[in-house]
Amino acid sequence: MLITDPLSHLIAEAFAGLPSPLSNALLLLPDIGLVALALLLVTASYGRGPRPLAIGIAAGIGVVVSYGASELLKVLVRDERPCRTLDVLATCPGAGDWAWPSNHATIAAGLATAVVLAVPQWWRYAMLLAGVVALGRVVVGVHDIADVVAGAALGITVTVVVARLLAHRVATLLVRGPAG
Repeated sequence: MLITDPLSHLIAEAFAGLPSPLSNALLLLPDIGLVALALLLVTASYGRGPRPLAIGIAAGIGVVVSYGASELLKVLVRDERPCRTLDVLATCPGAGDWAWPSNHATIAAGLATAVVLAVPQWWRYAMLLAGVVALGRVVVGVHDIADVVAGAALGITVTVVVARLLAHRVATLLVRGPAG
């Protein structure tokens, strides 16, 4: 692992022995959080005029690009997951499914950033959901804190850059159409 993190291991091992209904809920929480963030982005972007819609679309493209960058980094860095050596809640992904950076944290932070760019007043909801997703990946033992922090930084950075590069062009297309 890139960074040995005793706190992440302590957290993951503390949750490893939970009863089945609670452990199942914790395992689903990061994925439910991603769906909630995606729905929040749609709600933030749609029906509020061309500017929030253009920002939402451009930032959404940024989220997809950040996910691609995360996948590329995983293959280049090849950092093992903590669940390979610890007793944790989650079933560890198969060999070749690397830890750094966390895809869930990348996507969650990217989606939260997109929401904030589209409707800044919603930052509390977006950041709370992104934090739940990221922390959830540590709790179930498939990532260390360093994995989710790196993923969040990647998701935020790429989403902001892509949104700034594309939002004006997307807004123009929405108002004038592709031929305009």
